[in-house]
Amino acid sequence: MNKITSVCVYSASSTKIDPVYFDAAHELGTLLGRQRIRLVNGAGNMGLMSAVADAVLAAGGEVTGVIPRFMVEQGWHHTGLTELREVESMHERKKMMADLSDAVIALPGGCGTLEELLEVITWKQLGLYLNPVVILNTKGYFDPLLDVLHRAVDENFMRQQHGAIWHVARTPQEAVELIHTTPLWDASIRKFAAI
Repeated sequence: MNKITSVCVYSASSTKIDPVYFDAAHELGTLLGRQRIRLVNGAGNMGLMSAVADAVLAAGGEVTGVIPRFMVEQGWHHTGLTELREVESMHERKKMMADLSDAVIALPGGCGTLEELLEVITWKQLGLYLNPVVILNTKGYFDPLLDVLHRAVDENFMRQQHGAIWHVARTPQEAVELIHTTPLWDASIRKFAAI
């Protein structure tokens, strides 16, 4: 069992999405809050980003939000988090979110969420992030991306062992179980990275 005290959750800020995604975000946040696992996220005040944070807080947990200053100036930040860390850039935001976390869970989202997920997968491939990476595949949202990742392995753009970088959960409960049980990444595998 991994000792998980904090989890970085990538997720959408959109509000015009199927309620099933909000239900999953709320359930995940509730599970994290009840287990006293600190949520680390992008500190947005809308969409799934806000929903998961609100659920963690309502369940008695804590949330650290990391957000670029320009977004705070636009009023895009959640004002009720346990801790808000302002940074200068999107790059700094992503690095700090990873540095503060013992695992990553990706909820459905748009380009920003996909970019964060693919970057942390790349970091793990290179041995820069060794913790569990779980994709919460609500409503099969990530199926096309998973097909591409599997094809990358099948066609040798990635090594076979890199297929174990991420794990897929169908439910929030399964996602939380996976962050506890997924073995930490063997940093020596980075020497095989196909780049």
